Amino acid sequence: MIIQKYKIVFAGSMGAGKTEAIKSLSEVPVLATEAYNTDDHSHKKLNTTVGIDYGEITLDDGNKVGLYGTPGQGRFDFMWGVICKGAIGTILLIDHSLETPLAELDYYLKTFRQYSENIVIGITHIDEAMSTSTHQYRQSLMERNLNFPVFFIDARKKSDVLLLLETLITSLETKYL
Repeated sequence: MIIQKYKIVFAGSMGAGKTEAIKSLSEVPVLATEAYNTDDHSHKKLNTTVGIDYGEITLDDGNKVGLYGTPGQGRFDFMWGVICKGAIGTILLIDHSLETPLAELDYYLKTFRQYSENIVIGITHIDEAMSTSTHQYRQSLMERNLNFPVFFIDARKKSDVLLLLETLITSLETKYL
């Protein structure tokens, strides 16, 4: 039985690091629904999430947070609203090494803002596209008068993912306290 006080969703493009981010934080073995990737046109990774990833972390105050990962492929978008139901916010992960990372950011922001305005953005795989500007993300958000926190992270590093989680919770607290 899953007992938690909070629910946070990890969403974003396939291969952006959602499963790795949850693995880096979770205190319990991660429930992952990985299957062989048949969509190698979108991404060359061997396996991809086709259902849901689930992990848990306990905050310093003793509250449990459920960490829910969505599949990144648009063909699974029918699940996203179900997964987001009851969540306190979304951590969006975008793969910087993609050909059109801003289009991915726009797509996932448009979609997940339907479920929550409490969003934190993590840009991953910076090391794989060093020649591509990172300034483009903040610029794109500013042009649309959007003010979501943006961080450049390694989804395998607990400290990086914890920064996203803490920012999301702090954003919520400042809005309602």
